Amino acid sequence: MSGSPLVLDLSGPIVWSTCDGGASHDTLECNDIDCMRAHRFHPPNCPHTGYGMPDADNPYRCKCTAHPHNPVSEDTASGDMTRVALSANATDGRNPLGPVSFTAVASCAPDSLLAGLPAGAVGVAGLAHSGLAFLAQAARTQGVANSFALCLGSRGRGGVAIFGGGPLFAANGRSITDMLGGDTPLRKHGDSPGYYVSASRGVFVDGAQVPLDTYAPLTIGFSTTTPYAQVRHDVYRPLIDAFDRAMEREGAITAGARVPSPAGSPFELCYNSSRLSLTRFGYFVPTVGFGLEGGSGWAVQGINSMALVIGRPTACFGFVEMKEGDNAGYGGGAAPAVVLGGLQMEENLVVFNEEKQTMAFTGQINGRGLFCSNFNFTVPA
Repeated sequence: MSGSPLVLDLSGPIVWSTCDGGASHDTLECNDIDCMRAHRFHPPNCPHTGYGMPDADNPYRCKCTAHPHNPVSEDTASGDMTRVALSANATDGRNPLGPVSFTAVASCAPDSLLAGLPAGAVGVAGLAHSGLAFLAQAARTQGVANSFALCLGSRGRGGVAIFGGGPLFAANGRSITDMLGGDTPLRKHGDSPGYYVSASRGVFVDGAQVPLDTYAPLTIGFSTTTPYAQVRHDVYRPLIDAFDRAMEREGAITAGARVPSPAGSPFELCYNSSRLSLTRFGYFVPTVGFGLEGGSGWAVQGINSMALVIGRPTACFGFVEMKEGDNAGYGGGAAPAVVLGGLQMEENLVVFNEEKQTMAFTGQINGRGLFCSNFNFTVPA
C-alpha cells in the first residue's frame, strides 16, 4: 500500500485498504492488543460479532477481523487486520526532506468497499481519536507530536495534511503557525471518535444571533468526507430563515437573484451567481458564524458557504438538512447540531492537537493572499 493514495477521514478510527488486491498477508491474532483496539469502535449499524474467526490454515488460531467503513457510501465490510507499509513526505515545516516509510496496523477490505471514493484511492486513513488511526501510529513510530494540521484547497487547488506539529510556513516563507487563533477545547460526542467542539456562544448570521429552541450545548463536528455542512432539523430551519432574511435585507432577493434549486440537489436556497458580487472571500453574502467555547469564532463567508452548481450560473447556500437516521454515524444518541463539511473547511488551516485535546485555526488564509496549495511540500521526482 506504500505510495498509494488514501482518503483522509476525520471520523475514521482505523486505516484500511484493499491490501494489494488480495495478495497474501499475515493476520493479527485475536488476542493482539491492536485487535482489541480495532474493536473499541464499531461503524454505524454494525453489531459486535467478536474479535475474529478461526484461521483456515490453523483452526486453533483465531485471526483478527475488523470492520472497515466507507464514510462516503456508508457501507461496511469485514477484513483481516494485518501490518502494512505506509509512506509520507517528511518536512521541516519549510521544505520537503524526502519520503519516510513505516509499518502500521491496518484492515484489509474488498474492492467493492471503494465505491464512491475518489478515483485512484485504495482505502481510507482514519484520523480520529483512536490508537490505530493514522495520526496515532505516525506519532508512535516517527517520534513526533500527536498533532496534525489540515488545509483543504478550494476550486480544485491542492491542499496538505501535516502530521507532528509545526512550525509551518508557506512557500514564500510566511509563517502560517503565527496566524493560528487561540485554542478551542475538543469535546466528546457520544461514543464517536471524531472531532467536536462546542458553539457555547451560539450561531450567528451577519453578527445577529440565530434564535434556537434548544438550551443544550451546540455541538459542532468536522468532516472531510461530507461535501457540505449537515444541520440538525431543530437548527436548520432557524438558520435557513435567518440567512434568507439577511439576503433580503441586502437586496439579493428583490433584485431577482433567487432562483429555484436544481432538481435533485440537496439545497434549499439558490441564487443567480451573476447577480452576486464577488470579493476575495467569495460571493458577498451574509456571514454565518459559530461562537466557540474558549472565545474563538468560526466564520463561514461566501467562499465557504456558497456551492457552485456545475454547468449553471447558480450558487446555493451549502448548508443542508441532516437526514433522519444520520445521527447513527455520530456516536449514538442525538446528532450534533452541525457537521461542517469540506466546503466549510477550505482555505483554512486547522490544527487538531490530540495531546492537548484542542483545536486551533487560522480562518480564511486566502484573505491574506495565501492558499492551502502554497505549501512547498512536494518532493521532486
